[in-house]
Amino acid sequence: MFGKVLASAVAVTAAVALAPGASAAEVDEYVALGDSYSSGNGTYAANLDPFCYKSTYAYPYLVSKARPNTQLNFQACQGAKTDNIISGQSRALTASTDLVSITIGGNDIGFADLIFGCAGNNSTNCQGTVDEANRKIREELPAKLDRAYAAIRAGAPNARIVVLGYGRFAGSTVSCAAANGITADEAVLLNGVADNLDAAIAGRVAAAGFTYKSSIARFTGHDVCAADPYLNGKSWSVADMYHPTRSGHANGLAYLLRQVIG
Repeated sequence: MFGKVLASAVAVTAAVALAPGASAAEVDEYVALGDSYSSGNGTYAANLDPFCYKSTYAYPYLVSKARPNTQLNFQACQGAKTDNIISGQSRALTASTDLVSITIGGNDIGFADLIFGCAGNNSTNCQGTVDEANRKIREELPAKLDRAYAAIRAGAPNARIVVLGYGRFAGSTVSCAAANGITADEAVLLNGVADNLDAAIAGRVAAAGFTYKSSIARFTGHDVCAADPYLNGKSWSVADMYHPTRSGHANGLAYLLRQVIG
C-alpha cells in the first residue's frame, strides 16, 4: 500500500514538473549589435574576441551577467559601420529575439579621423575634419541609420530595441595629460560634433520607434581629466583611446541600458 501511495506521489510530482505553468523562467534572448563602443574597446581586455575586441568588461556582457535569465549573443565589433549591421550583424536576429542593444554611426562620420585630426600636438586640420564629420551627420548619416534600423526591426520584429549614444570628447578642462594636447578650442569643436551626432541619432531612433538613451548627461563629470573617467584619453593603446573605460561601461552604458530593460 505504501509503495502505491509513493508511486502515485511521484507521478503527480512529475506531472507538475512537466506542466507548462511550472516551467522555469523563460530566458530573454539578447543580441548586442554595434561598433567598438559596444564591443569593449576602452576596457583593455579583448578577452572574448581579439579581432572584434569583445570584452567581458563591455556593457553587453555585464548586463547579460547581472540580469537574470538573459542569454547574450554578442555580435558587436570594433570598426563597424551601418553597412555592417545591415549585411552582417543583423543576421543574428530572429523572431524570438527579445532584446537588442546597439551603438552605431560613429565610424560612418569618421570617428578615427576626428581623433587623429584633433588630438595630439601635431593636429593641424581639426576644423576641416570637424566640418567634414558634421557634413556627414547632416547629409549622409540619417539615411544610413534608417536602413540599419529597418534591418534590425525586420530581423527582430518582436524585440525591444535600445540605441545608446556616444559621449562628448572632453569636459570642462583639457589640461591633463590624458587630454592628449587637445586645446580648449578643439574641445569645443569636438563636443559640437558629439552633440550633433547625438541629435541626429535621437531623431532617427524616434522615427524607427526604438528607445534612445543619450550618454552625454551620464558621462558629464567623468571626462578624460576627471577622477573617475568614463572615457579614456591618451593611451599607449590606440584602440582604446576615446572609448569608454571599464567604469564607463559599468556605470555609464550598462546603467543606461538597464534603465530601459530592467
